[in-house]
Order: sequence, then C-alpha cells, then structure tokens
Amino acid sequence: MSVSYHQRSIETVLASAAATFPVIVVTGPRQSGKTTLLKHYSSKTHRYFSLEDPDVRQQVVADPRAFLGYYGGPLFLDEIQYVPELFPYIKTAVDENAKPGFFLMSGSQHFPLMNNVSESLAGRAAILTLLPFGWLEFFGTGEYLPRNCPEKSIRGWYPQLLVQKKTSRDLWYGSYIQTYLERDIRNITNVGDISTFERFLRLLAGRTGQLLNMNELGREAGVSSSTTKRWISLLETGGQIFLLQPYHRNFGKRIVKTPKIYFIDTGIATYLFGLHDEEQLAKSPYWGNIFETLVIAEWVKLFRHRGLLPPLYFWRDNHGDEIDLVVDFQGELHAFEIKSTQTPVPNHASNLVKWKSWAGPACAQSVVLCNITGSRPLYEDIPARCWVDGIDEWQKGRLP
Repeated sequence: MSVSYHQRSIETVLASAAATFPVIVVTGPRQSGKTTLLKHYSSKTHRYFSLEDPDVRQQVVADPRAFLGYYGGPLFLDEIQYVPELFPYIKTAVDENAKPGFFLMSGSQHFPLMNNVSESLAGRAAILTLLPFGWLEFFGTGEYLPRNCPEKSIRGWYPQLLVQKKTSRDLWYGSYIQTYLERDIRNITNVGDISTFERFLRLLAGRTGQLLNMNELGREAGVSSSTTKRWISLLETGGQIFLLQPYHRNFGKRIVKTPKIYFIDTGIATYLFGLHDEEQLAKSPYWGNIFETLVIAEWVKLFRHRGLLPPLYFWRDNHGDEIDLVVDFQGELHAFEIKSTQTPVPNHASNLVKWKSWAGPACAQSVVLCNITGSRPLYEDIPARCWVDGIDEWQKGRLP
C-alpha cells in the first residue's frame, strides 16, 4: 500500500545546502524518514542505491572506482556507513568535478558515518540531522486539544506510527529497540551484554525531564562511570536523547552545573518506562516529565531541521529556583516555564518573575507554556499559552 509523502521542515535547508555543497549527508535515528526524504527530493535527478543491500555492497567494495565511474551522474547513496571504503573515492570524484548537490547520502550509525565524513569530506559536505516528526511539522497548530496530548505522547513521532494508523505501537517500538540494540549498538561500540544496555535504557527513560546524575545511573545499571558517559554520548550523538545544559550566566547566584536529560521521542520513553496507554499516562505522576520532554523535543527539532544547533538551556540555582527553558537567540533571552496543567495559576509564573529581575534587559520574553488552548493573562506581563502556539509564534520571523 502506497503512503502519501508528508512534507518535512528540513526540506528548505536541504535545498539550500544542495545548491552549494557537492555532498549532502543526512543523518539521524533509524526510521526517522531519511530515505523517504531524500528519495522524494531526488527522484528526478539522482540514481538511488541502498548500500544495505548485500549485492550492491559487494559490487561497490569490489571496485569502488568502477562503480562511481560507471553510473556517472548524480547519486543517492543510502546507508553509506556500510561501505566506508567508498569515501576516499567520493572525495576524489568531488575534487575532480565538484558540482553542487552531486552526492546525496544518508546514514543511521552516527559515529562511524561522521568519522568517515570528517576524514575524507571535510569542507565538501553539508551535514544535516533529521529527527522524528515534530508536532508543528506534522499537525501544525490546527485545533489543538489538550486531551490529545497524552495520546500523541504515547504514540510517538516516528513517521510509520504517525502515517500508518494501524501499526501496533507496542510491536513497533519493541522491534525498533531490538533492532537498535542488535544492529547499531553492537556495530558502533563494544557492548558485551546487550541486556545490561537495555536495562540502562529503561533506567534512563525513567529520568527523562530530570537532572542527569551519571554516578547514580551507573550504580543502578551496574556499569562504570566511564561506561555510563560513553553510552550517554552514544545515545546523544545518535539522536535518541538530548542533554539540556545549564545556562552559563551566573546572575549573582551559584548555579547547578548538571545537565537535564530528555528523550527525543516520547513514544520510546514511555514504552521503555512501561507506560502503554494514554489514560494511564495522564493519571500517572510521570505525566509532567513526559509533557516537558515533548515540549523540549519540539524545540530541538525546530532548530535541528533548520540546520542549526539548538541554543537551548535551563537555569537552576542551589536554592531550587529554576527556569525550565532558556532560548539564547540573537543576543536575546527567551524564558519559558513548562507545565502540563490545564489550569494555570499565577504561582506558575513565580520563577519567571524572579528571572526577569535577574536577567534584566536581556530578557526579551517570559511565558508559561502549558497544556491549554489559546492564551490567557497570568501574572503582570507573563501570559500562559498553549505550548504549540507559543513555539509557533516564537519561530515566525526568527527562523527560516
């Protein structure tokens, strides 16, 4: 059954990069839509090869120069990390005939892919990251309903689950995690006991939206601190998690230096944590963290899909005063509190009031993003806003 293509917000920066760079590399988590995106973009211009196909791979490895010479024209090389031997020959081809957008590549295993790109294609390749869909990207603002938020959070944001409604969420995530463990993790790093890594993942999912205590996490998982740091780095660069760093400016107080951990996909986080039903999630004490994860992940995707590093932080001092999100963009600070409530009250703005006095003139905006429709006054000039509308309005006029 054919499925209609759903436009991705990264397409604008993809087209811009292809007009300038001879090589475009799109990386990101497995099943985030990289192949679909590049096939759609290049269907009339590039010849497609999947290097995951053993026959194609054997042909390329046997004689890479002949492969590139025979097919000549623009190429889309899918899952390029499976044939690292090809990179030096691509470099030569680029240097001899550096036409913009000539090579399109995709890859899921971030570490080996980026190592080869850095070694052979530095300065020749534009690197883009495609994450699962964002709410704005797939649904837009539309008629947002707060009751749909737990349902969408459970279902998650991978294309197949969004587009194909009949796909079993539990079966899909179970298979995805097993594939991720067996195919990606074993290939990238030396994980002797996959069951230990899976336990590590489940423990990490239970911490989404919280400060990341690596020592505590390592003790519970039964691994060393060095292993904990390596696995966290692996998950972060692979697009599975995002570490929200503390904002660096002191404002006269001692600040917490530990990052907060967020899963990029709420479906994976809830699945790993054992939450499989939207009603169960909505009534659980875990809902606040999942809602915050949903909002932070939306901000991450907003920037990543425009080819930008997310300028996102949180602020917290040793007295417990905290701002959930600080966006440091073009010399201005935009502060947001994130609340899962459908009934915002003035007290929800209390830390933002303090923040405004700390940040001074640099503070351009202070908003409580919550699970409501529309906008309403909350305290002085701090409103409570539907989180989807709040993010959408912020990006207008600021991001391409």
